[in-house]
Amino acid sequence: MTTEAWWASPSLWRKTAVWITGGSFVILVFLTFDTMAYISAGGKQVPGYSIINQRVDYQYDDEKKRYLPVIGPEEPLFGKMLTEEEAKALVSKGKLTTQAKNCMQCHTLLGNGAYYAPDLTKAWLDPWWGNKEIREQQMVDFLMNPQDRLHNALGRRMPNLNITEEEARATVAFLKWMSAINTLGFPHNFKAIDQSAASAQQ
Repeated sequence: MTTEAWWASPSLWRKTAVWITGGSFVILVFLTFDTMAYISAGGKQVPGYSIINQRVDYQYDDEKKRYLPVIGPEEPLFGKMLTEEEAKALVSKGKLTTQAKNCMQCHTLLGNGAYYAPDLTKAWLDPWWGNKEIREQQMVDFLMNPQDRLHNALGRRMPNLNITEEEARATVAFLKWMSAINTLGFPHNFKAIDQSAASAQQ
């Protein structure tokens, strides 16, 4: 008569499967709540919406070996200070506009989307806009009439998506808020605005 080895017992493997599944579930729940603390607006990596009331820059951190957003003094978008709720409503409208206009068919946001056109994750900080003092208006004008300006060095132009001024201003708010998110140096090839060059253009 042969005796079944303990490690081949179906009962043992059933119990092992139950414990592993249960343990994995607990770990997943913990990681979900931990992640939410980082990715929720007002969390560790993502600022609250009212950050659009402040200056947002981008500087290289020698200690962490990556570019990080730097939040400066008050610099309200379009010259108007907004409450957290007002800022949330404006940024949310901008996000919905980028979704409704299917911007990610050509652009990338936080690593999602296409690579035909420039990555928009740090678009607010892009030196392509030139004059820092009127950047927000330049962005609004471009979104409403993109065919008037080359999209990038490849000669591509953005199509006119019939974006209204209200939608354009909301989109700019969304892009400014996005630029304040600590993406840990993503996108890796995006460089900070040359402050001296920006000052010379003003």
